[in-house]
Amino acid sequence: MKYILFVLAGAFSYGLLSTFVKKAYSSGFHVSDVVGSQALLGFTMLWILMFVSSKLSKPSKTSRAFDPTWRQVLILMAVGTTTGMTSIFYYSSLQFISASFAIILLFQFTWMGVLLEALVERKRPGKEKILSLVILFTGIVMASGYLNGGQITVSWIGTTLGLLSAVTYTFFIWFSGRTAKQIAPIKRSAIMLSGSFVLVMLVFPPRFVFNGSLHESLLLWGFLLAFFGMVIPPLFYAIGVPRIGGGLATILSAAELPTAVMMSYFALNESVTAVQWFGVGATIVGIAIPEIWKRILLIHK
Repeated sequence: MKYILFVLAGAFSYGLLSTFVKKAYSSGFHVSDVVGSQALLGFTMLWILMFVSSKLSKPSKTSRAFDPTWRQVLILMAVGTTTGMTSIFYYSSLQFISASFAIILLFQFTWMGVLLEALVERKRPGKEKILSLVILFTGIVMASGYLNGGQITVSWIGTTLGLLSAVTYTFFIWFSGRTAKQIAPIKRSAIMLSGSFVLVMLVFPPRFVFNGSLHESLLLWGFLLAFFGMVIPPLFYAIGVPRIGGGLATILSAAELPTAVMMSYFALNESVTAVQWFGVGATIVGIAIPEIWKRILLIHK
């Protein structure tokens, strides 16, 4: 159960990000400033945390035996680029499409992850996962507020970017639980985040460091985005996903949406309709179904 809570906590952290991004945009910052400061500060915080943790823990033959090889480092960094790509694609899509439509596109990862697990492991998803996905998708559409938006003009650039963010997020959840599992979670997360940091710095050179933006309110938003988007989720996913599997982790990650909706209501004072609250409730039910199903089966055995 504790590993499920780790994944849920990571998903809740991701749910806070859209509010912080909106706040940063309203302060006049560009997507390159937001993504770049998030990557830089997240990279710095996680490596500091890793070094402090290594100094406080006593070294042992077992811990040294699980030090990563250079091949594992490169693989972990490659996996880490998926988090950077998710931020780049998703934050960029918000420049072309509405937030409600973008969140629907991002949350296609719920069925993508289960499909990927079925294809790779060559096993059909259980009835509980299929039922969960149906309820989740219904809840996601309702909670996003898209149903209240009327007719919209579809931007194919924004739609493509939104779907790409779903694909890269699916790969992050999948590979974070299957790569170099014997390495300590905090060290794995730091190495993966290094890959994300390198990618983001190549795509968005850190001009914000030299033009003074980082010394303004960007520092606050960058810190919040880094902590809740680049430190907590990769670390908690590295702990929880190997224990519960990619399929269930994908479903639990949908907890991001109810968090985002509630944050928009309480922090941004945005109106949330009864349909959206019903969608939040449906999403929570969809997340809980696999665990409830498992407990019911245990009772009847």
